[in-house]
Amino acid sequence: MAYKSIPAAKYWRKVVHLVLHLMALAAGIFGVCLAFKFHHEVKISDLLSLHSWLGLIAISLYALQWVFGFIVYFFPGAEARRRGSIMPWHIYIGIFIFLIATCNAELGLLQRFNTLGLGHSQQGLIVNFTGLLLLLYAATVVLTVILPPLY
Repeated sequence: MAYKSIPAAKYWRKVVHLVLHLMALAAGIFGVCLAFKFHHEVKISDLLSLHSWLGLIAISLYALQWVFGFIVYFFPGAEARRRGSIMPWHIYIGIFIFLIATCNAELGLLQRFNTLGLGHSQQGLIVNFTGLLLLLYAATVVLTVILPPLY
């Protein structure tokens, strides 16, 4: 989204896109490390739920996508024709990874909802409302990515 919405030269949009995704990758890796640390401290087995497996898949694919994008589009950069032919796949895989992460966030909400037994409570309504907002956010992001820029 940042790459399409920043009204700057292509190089600077690319740099912002790259840096924002690097920051998101670092935050994701930090989150996964904290989850493993928490499980170790409270003596819970790791990788027991679909949420944990999808989380690892999402962060791994995200890291691969970032490295691949850095090499092909930034440094050293492939030839223009090759970059153009790869771009639709780069966008598709990026959307796919984003949707995996979104589904995983929804699974995390559901898992927490069930673990805490929220049922028909205020907290349950908040969790459900958060899930709906997350779904709307994901739909907005995907729509923004697939539509052409306004400038």
